[in-house]
Amino acid sequence: MERRGRLAVAAVLPGTGAAAVRGGGSFVTASTVKVDLVAALLLRRGGGEGELTPGERELAELSIVRSDNAAASELYLLVGGADGLDAAYRALGLVETVAGRNGYWGLTTTGVADRVRLLRQVFAADGGALPGRAWLAGLMRRVVPEQAWGVSAAGAGALKNGWLPRSATGLWVVDSFGARPDGTLVAVLSDGWPELARGVAAVESAARWAVGTVEAARRADGGS
Repeated sequence: MERRGRLAVAAVLPGTGAAAVRGGGSFVTASTVKVDLVAALLLRRGGGEGELTPGERELAELSIVRSDNAAASELYLLVGGADGLDAAYRALGLVETVAGRNGYWGLTTTGVADRVRLLRQVFAADGGALPGRAWLAGLMRRVVPEQAWGVSAAGAGALKNGWLPRSATGLWVVDSFGARPDGTLVAVLSDGWPELARGVAAVESAARWAVGTVEAARRADGGS
């Protein structure tokens, strides 16, 4: 029997009732947590990017734009490890995300609703008071082209992806979340893929479905 992965997707257009959700459950974040780490650092410093040192800004840029793991590990320590990251989640209103322990930041667990809540903090006018959010959003718009797959297939121009083969099973975690220019926020989490390419294809298909559903709902409500 051909193995199929597990997947959950959510898309929301803030300020409207347009939303789409399919699937649920808890997933490993893989490198999507690098957005969380930068958000946690901004909260910890109590201000925008101007409150960060040049070295901290460089670590944030490397983590988001190039998905540099060594930079992310340094950020993890700067924000206070798992305890500091969990404190940031409480401050950000994330209710289903738990930081990976003992340096394993990529094993943070989350759900699509919390991924959308985090995107709202970064991109939506009603998202909250995350300092430096415009700067963080700008980093997500600069992800290197070879990593700009996933929700970009549904028109997201700002995004962060995660991909991780689990050592116990050899099966891939494939995640993607981000924002479209029209403000639609979309997140896809998945795992259990025998090949990375299959996970990417499934994530992109799910993102297109979710965004299409949101667009149809907006049109039905009389939006343009």
